[in-house]
Amino acid sequence: MDAYPPETLISEHLVIFVVSTTGWGTEPRAMSSLWNMFLRSDLPDDLFEDMDFCVFGLGDTAYEKFCWPAKKLSRRMQGLGGYEICLRGEGDEQHRMGVDGALDPWIECLLEVLTQLYPLPHEQDNIPAGSDTSLNPDPLDEDTKFHTASVKCNRRITAEDWFQNVRHFEFSFKDDIKYNPGDVAVIHPSAAASEVDSFLVTMGWANVADDFFTVEHTMLDQTLPDHLPKIVSLRILFTRYLDFNAVPRRSFFQLLRYFATNELEREKLDEFVSIEGADEMYDYCQHVKRTTWEVLSEFRSARVPREYAFDLFPPLSPREFSIASSIEFHPREIHLCVAIVRYRTKLKIHRKGVCTSYLSGLKLGDTLRIGLRKGFISLPTDPNTPVVCVGPGTGIAPMRAVIEQRIHKGHTNTTLYFGCRSAHKDQHYYKEWESHAEERKLRYRVACSRDGPEGVKRTYVQDLMKEDAQYIWTMLRQQRGILIISGSSNKMPTAVREAVRGAVERFGGKSNAEVVEYVAAMEREGRLIEECWS
Repeated sequence: MDAYPPETLISEHLVIFVVSTTGWGTEPRAMSSLWNMFLRSDLPDDLFEDMDFCVFGLGDTAYEKFCWPAKKLSRRMQGLGGYEICLRGEGDEQHRMGVDGALDPWIECLLEVLTQLYPLPHEQDNIPAGSDTSLNPDPLDEDTKFHTASVKCNRRITAEDWFQNVRHFEFSFKDDIKYNPGDVAVIHPSAAASEVDSFLVTMGWANVADDFFTVEHTMLDQTLPDHLPKIVSLRILFTRYLDFNAVPRRSFFQLLRYFATNELEREKLDEFVSIEGADEMYDYCQHVKRTTWEVLSEFRSARVPREYAFDLFPPLSPREFSIASSIEFHPREIHLCVAIVRYRTKLKIHRKGVCTSYLSGLKLGDTLRIGLRKGFISLPTDPNTPVVCVGPGTGIAPMRAVIEQRIHKGHTNTTLYFGCRSAHKDQHYYKEWESHAEERKLRYRVACSRDGPEGVKRTYVQDLMKEDAQYIWTMLRQQRGILIISGSSNKMPTAVREAVRGAVERFGGKSNAEVVEYVAAMEREGRLIEECWS
């Protein structure tokens, strides 16, 4: 959505919105400018009276505000006169088929409505491929939103014998970059050369891997990877632009069937894409996180023509990392705190993250392009306003930026609640926090959940906040402070909110309903900010 000029929306007659959910029911960053425009009070009620629209939301029912941005967008569009031609769809990651469980039937319904509202000519059964080749995305080096960075530091900050490898990165820039606490660094990864080589052999493309060809964007309803050059080879394509390690969705199996020549393989693919075979496909693919490459290795009769690469393989998406530094403390630098992804699937197969593996392999002096994207954190300008930061694990990254910024400005009423497993193994940046605390620039509280004796209840950040209930009440209610939560979007954000509600109920003398409304009001006023990820 951020690539679409919001002011041109009024000229559209049909718009299909696909909206993800971030944080605690917040709209995605790419939607922010459009949504802010929709919230203007001076917009007329009939602004979109000539527009048909529909909305499909992407979410997870594990969270309270499931598909919240999609619901709000649907209501607001109707309030501005738009006509919703199809019931809102809501894709749920908890469904056994993922978002496809709701997406497939929603698309069928939408297509039926569209053929009624916008019928095709009698002699035409489907829409032919377009012939417009004008789209030619600039390469990454020419994108002015990205800047060339040089690796200044790539250092492990967890103990060498610890199971998790968390690394501290420092990147230096010649450009005079600007960013604020809470902003994110955008990095386009590259797949490992050895994996690309093996994959090309699997596909039967090894002998033509370095032959260059021209990419023409003729199917206008198909999205090509960002920054794709017009002339490219298969090796470059699968190193930087297409993801062969993604877990495939149902549509992948639907298309793969056309390329399989073995009858047994075709029958198995037919089973997978049938309604009756949904559970079997889930068990085979999503449940065990089987990758596209692994599926292709098992369906060996399928020989995919090069021309269908963009149909079968999803783009290798850029990854976003919260910046762990303040530009005031570190001019022309960006610091990151990154957990290197390593795990074993239910099939006991070792997996590693594409982007974190790419980052961990960077050497001092290596260069890469890094983009900047605006985050959701907004710090108070009043030096007397306290800020309470809750950032366990790598959630410490944006908190480090916040703390450095406030110390630079001379603000000393900042509190950090950090959570880790072991004080000596994964207490990230603890020397910095202890030094700031000694200088009375920071109040530091740490919960080390695995350091206590066996049989004793583990201590987490929310437990420390419950112990500090009166302090929390003073900071957030009496001094109208700001609470920032960052980290994994599992049980932690909900537990932290419960701790705040407990403090308000206990020391504010409020009823349960008033407590819930108070915390909701904090969020509306921008005094409760959540920057969490799955």
